[in-house]
Amino acid sequence: MLPLDAALQWLNERGPDMEELLAQLVEISSHTPDKAGNDEVAAAYAGAARALGRGALDGAVHLSPSGSYGHHVTLTTQAGRGAGVVLLLGHHDTVFPKATFAGFREDGELLRGPGVLDMKGGLVVIAFALGALAEAGLLARTPVRVVSVSDEEVGSPEGKLLVREAGNGAHAALVFESGRKDDLIITRRKGTGGLTVTAHGKGAHAGNLHHEGKNAIWTLARFIDRAQGLTDYDRGVTVNVGKISGGIGKNTVPDEAQALVDFRFIEAADGAELDASLRQAAGDAAASVPGTSVTVTGGVSRPPLQRTDASAQLAAEYGACATAAGLGCAESPLLGGGSDANTAAALGIPAIDGLGPRGRGFHTVDEFIERASLVPKAAALARFLAARVV
Repeated sequence: MLPLDAALQWLNERGPDMEELLAQLVEISSHTPDKAGNDEVAAAYAGAARALGRGALDGAVHLSPSGSYGHHVTLTTQAGRGAGVVLLLGHHDTVFPKATFAGFREDGELLRGPGVLDMKGGLVVIAFALGALAEAGLLARTPVRVVSVSDEEVGSPEGKLLVREAGNGAHAALVFESGRKDDLIITRRKGTGGLTVTAHGKGAHAGNLHHEGKNAIWTLARFIDRAQGLTDYDRGVTVNVGKISGGIGKNTVPDEAQALVDFRFIEAADGAELDASLRQAAGDAAASVPGTSVTVTGGVSRPPLQRTDASAQLAAEYGACATAAGLGCAESPLLGGGSDANTAAALGIPAIDGLGPRGRGFHTVDEFIERASLVPKAAALARFLAARVV
């Protein structure tokens, strides 16, 4: 029996095992700010990867400590220390505080729980694809580096540094974010950015000393009007002021107010232009209300994932493996959300995304995957990697 055939035969019998690992990871609540939870899920995943590696990953799986978030997980095969490396990316944090959404449950042909789709299911796919190659004696000769970060849901402020380090010399990046309907392969994502805009004024009694007050909310309101006006759907540029706060009551002139701003863009140049325009809007708003000022922090967090000839070829190569595994292989239209695929692509690495198990409802309490997609997704990856064995 050929090694790839042996790997695929082994995978075909691993559905229950994949679900068992997924349940273990999902049962550990790992909201991004929950450092202890992310440490626990990272350790569980690292342990599972080592076991599935059948000795080929001994000493190759590491937990990278973090000062602000949970441990990140990195893995490098023996061949992954050389050239022609394939970078496999994921994250183990979720958007859900434990009190909001917790636990794993089976629902007929669906599996439900926080992170089952976004994206602990994708991590399970990676682990079992590598396990299949280990079963066939191929893993040590497969040039792979894996990174799973604990801060992706907040823009990977630390994780992107690990992605950049692991991406050194990589020839391709496959990202196992939430699988879409019909197994669409993501080749385009908007770039993302965020700003915290804080207006400063002078507090005063709203009745007796109103004339002495400098209303920070008024300044912030003027900024918001300018900021929202920068949206340009024709260019794929959007600005959203998603949260505002300020003041202590209606009878006090507010001395401070704050807005959280999200912005998205298709072209990298538009991201830089948006950042500059938003800062200009903040300065103009402060100048329009004498006695107030504005501070701005943040900026572009992820460059856009843009489709290139190289990424289109990568999508076609992976797509052939997906087809052989009984999956769809069409390309997805442009998506508005960013991921670590954006970071990898900015390094000049051809990158594709959305390769995790198929499902819906990510970032909602209705999140689920189709359990029948777990094994085929792992088989598609195993086929892709087996073609790169050195």
